[in-house]
Amino acid sequence: MTVLITGGAGYIGSHAVRRLKQAGYKTLVLDNLVYGHSEFVEADELIIGDLENTKLLNQVFSKHKIQAVMHFAAYAYVGESVQNPAKYYRNNVASTLNLLDAMLAYKVKKFIFSSTCATYGEPDEIPITETHPQRPINPYGQSKLMVEKILDDYDHAYDLRSVRLRYFNAAGADPDGGIGEDHDPETHLIPLVLDAALERRAHISMFGTDYDTPDGTCVRDYIHVTDLAEAHVLGLKYLENGGKTDFFNLGNGNGFSVKEVIETARKITGKEIPAKIAPRRPGDPASLVGSSEKIKSALGWKPQFPDLPAIIETAWQWHKTRFGRTAQT
Repeated sequence: MTVLITGGAGYIGSHAVRRLKQAGYKTLVLDNLVYGHSEFVEADELIIGDLENTKLLNQVFSKHKIQAVMHFAAYAYVGESVQNPAKYYRNNVASTLNLLDAMLAYKVKKFIFSSTCATYGEPDEIPITETHPQRPINPYGQSKLMVEKILDDYDHAYDLRSVRLRYFNAAGADPDGGIGEDHDPETHLIPLVLDAALERRAHISMFGTDYDTPDGTCVRDYIHVTDLAEAHVLGLKYLENGGKTDFFNLGNGNGFSVKEVIETARKITGKEIPAKIAPRRPGDPASLVGSSEKIKSALGWKPQFPDLPAIIETAWQWHKTRFGRTAQT
């Protein structure tokens, strides 16, 4: 089976490609390389292009016998989405419609969608389950929810079946090396902490230490990127076996605080990692932890890296390889 992976040169997409190849699938990556890295791509073929280009999409689908699509090609900076919502609605919604319409034109009916816990908004309860109301509080989350609703309609009208995977905080790197997390700009806590360990930044900021959590800092659910990739393959196999359109959370089920992340990184790296208290950021919930019981039960998904030290250890090995030579001395 040939799988088209949009955004397959990015952080999560490149790990999904690696896992797909291990599972025996033929992989075709379409990426505009705005945020992706061509050197991360291990697919059978890389096509550089944009989903806005409907002519290119027609060429790709007509040339290749694509039987399923995994869609990672989205902008994902929450703050930027507030400042420039048009960019997010054009790319995350309009370009996805182009992709879906190309799939219909070439009778491709299996779709794995990279969604997000940002569709839930402020949590009513912890852990968050799939039955939690979806009330996004920013255009990024709204754009992902719009696509989820479109996928329901395309299922009912056109029999285009999908699996939507709502991520919490992806982290870590492939333990075999070669690919990992490299964003510009970087906004995720674990790589920022490791930047401080390598002295690529002077310190790590803790935005608020007076939250209603055990140590006063925000608690988040971190899931290893390899476990995310495995969930995508399981979702594809589910659709291959006739599974119906469905949606699943992807999280660890355990929350780790900012202080816990910093302290764990200190132990693993052996570095001091200076930390400074900073004011709270608007809109940061005290705790965001997801339940993944549904995907465990339905698809047999089982995280291989469920504990924080294992997640940070793989990230650290990657970080040293990728950025160690550029660290301050």
